[in-house]
Amino acid sequence: MQSQQAVKQAGTVVISGADVRKVLGMPDCLRAVEEVFRLFGSGRASRPAVSSVRAAEGGFHIKSALITVGEAEYFVSKTNANYPANASRHGLQTIQGTIVVHDASNGAPLAVIDSIDITSMRTAAATAVAARYLAREDAGSLAVIGCGIQGFQHVRALGLVRTLCSVSLYDVNESAARTLANVVAAEWELPVHVSSSIGDAVEAADLIVTCTTSTAFLLHAADVQLGAFVAGVGVDAEHKRELSPDLLEASRVVVDVLEQCAAFGDLHHAIERGVMTTADVHAELGSIVAGVKSGRTSPQETFVFDSTGMALQDAATAVVVLERARANRLGVEVRFHA
Repeated sequence: MQSQQAVKQAGTVVISGADVRKVLGMPDCLRAVEEVFRLFGSGRASRPAVSSVRAAEGGFHIKSALITVGEAEYFVSKTNANYPANASRHGLQTIQGTIVVHDASNGAPLAVIDSIDITSMRTAAATAVAARYLAREDAGSLAVIGCGIQGFQHVRALGLVRTLCSVSLYDVNESAARTLANVVAAEWELPVHVSSSIGDAVEAADLIVTCTTSTAFLLHAADVQLGAFVAGVGVDAEHKRELSPDLLEASRVVVDVLEQCAAFGDLHHAIERGVMTTADVHAELGSIVAGVKSGRTSPQETFVFDSTGMALQDAATAVVVLERARANRLGVEVRFHA
């Protein structure tokens, strides 16, 4: 790592998505995310902040956190715009946004980074961290509901923590599922099935991921086999829904950040329906990674991971990108106050 003094003397580097992809691989992201969950769970990282603003066609989510890496402390904030109709209306990705990294010792802006790849990779990495501790060791039949960039990244990430033997895909847009199926078959040489329904996709799955923009419950307790690991990653606002309250009620629930999930995750709907309280949540993932709480103890346990996205994930990943971009002289350096 560069010294903190060296970073202070530099200007602000603007890092594009193309440069992010040059320096950040999924194994690197997985390591950074697992370590920051460990720090969070052991009380060595402050609780992150989050806020949301609704707009007519979408919404903005602002997440921020302080993180210490080596001797340097950073403040990292991410503003993501989530516009589900972007592809059909504007030819744009659903998620648009930036991550700004500051030197927390003096406030200087160190980097402005495109957020799309960091967001998709750190989200899938968090699911993979959860699966490492909560999925059965022999779990390998993966079902992905929602076949955009998150679907692709989840296949990549989960393949690092479990030996995948088959992948089932479902998307309301069948062409998206078929596109991802072709990629999975070519890159991983896995048997891939494009399903005609969610029920068909998850019927034999012991690893299930929902990564959609749904406003209706997609997955119910009766759909999921005993002992499965289920990750819901698409719900980041009160009006969104993926995992039904009856599924959470029937499972051991692990969350990324308890207050976030209770406010606007799938847990929120279970609490609203009166089938759970925050006291019924088994643990935050960080406490399991840190060894404070137990993970899976029996093959028969069904686990649900409610993932609303933790700012510390963005912070840890963004710092990796910044350090590597500096080392490889990538990005465009500007001096705002020159």
